[in-house]
Amino acid sequence: MRQLKGKPKKETSKDKKERKQAMQEARQQITTVVLPTLAVVVLLIVVFVYVATRPTVTDLSACGLGKTEGR
Repeated sequence: MRQLKGKPKKETSKDKKERKQAMQEARQQITTVVLPTLAVVVLLIVVFVYVATRPTVTDLSACGLGKTEGR
């Protein structure tokens, strides 16, 4: 029987194995590339927010680190 142009061909066992192997490689790439990259981005955001919102001390004597008179 002739294959019609618009109809997709039937998947063979070889095609199925190749498709499964490609999906497995994609899953492995997610764990080795995407997750560490995402972790680094989140860490950079956390550090940026911490640095931007921490209280700054302009007078060191106020927190006990500078020289104090009378001691």
